[in-house]
Amino acid sequence: MATPGPPIGQGDDAQEPARRGPACLRGRVMRILLVEDDIEITNLVRVALRRDAHVVEGAGTCAEGLWYATEFAFDVVILDRDLPDGDGLDVCRSLRQRGAWVPVLVLSGRNQVRDRVDGLNAGADDYLVKPFALSELGARLRALVRRTPHERPTTLSVGDLVLDPAARTVTRNGTCIELRPKEFALLELFMRRKDEALSRAEILDQAWDMAYDGMSNVVDVHVKSLRAKIDRPYGTTTIETVRSIGYRLVSESSVRA
Repeated sequence: MATPGPPIGQGDDAQEPARRGPACLRGRVMRILLVEDDIEITNLVRVALRRDAHVVEGAGTCAEGLWYATEFAFDVVILDRDLPDGDGLDVCRSLRQRGAWVPVLVLSGRNQVRDRVDGLNAGADDYLVKPFALSELGARLRALVRRTPHERPTTLSVGDLVLDPAARTVTRNGTCIELRPKEFALLELFMRRKDEALSRAEILDQAWDMAYDGMSNVVDVHVKSLRAKIDRPYGTTTIETVRSIGYRLVSESSVRA
């Protein structure tokens, strides 16, 4: 069984504010699968990663974790070893046998050299021993994502609107625009799929957890906020409403009179 213990919840990580501004964002938005049966650790990790707008799905068993990892696309998998139905390394082995090479970080209380060697030999890309610092976990995840060639992001441009996923900056006509983490994730999604009509369900699936059960108009609220920052001050209409569907970011934004 995983044991949280210090330094989780102590030291610098515990002093992080509930909501961090754009200057604190690091790296691209990641879709993360967390396979962990310890509720306390799951909640701590989930909250920390969501502060940077990462999408985190949770699984509490080997079977559930393997199902998620094979049915959906993730940027990285965080995998505990001591799960109720077996060793998490079996999930890693199964993924590798199926030709799935998503980066895997093992997060375990087993701290002997042999344990770490077993994890890496099973196909894991990294091994972090509990207790751990949330800041180190975040740094290791970003390092894993950077290692694969297609993961290093390029600057996204639509007209004079420029988004840099690596630097986590947005500018319009050379002017810096400060966005909250979820607004940044939403704009990145729109810009990667410019001129494509996205339904509210698709947006929720890509920018929020699949298990999200909050207010039904959360997409509309965030789009309104995003428009107020990237369009209204510049007299443009970059994000259009697509009737009965959702929204679309157009490559040739219209200028309001």
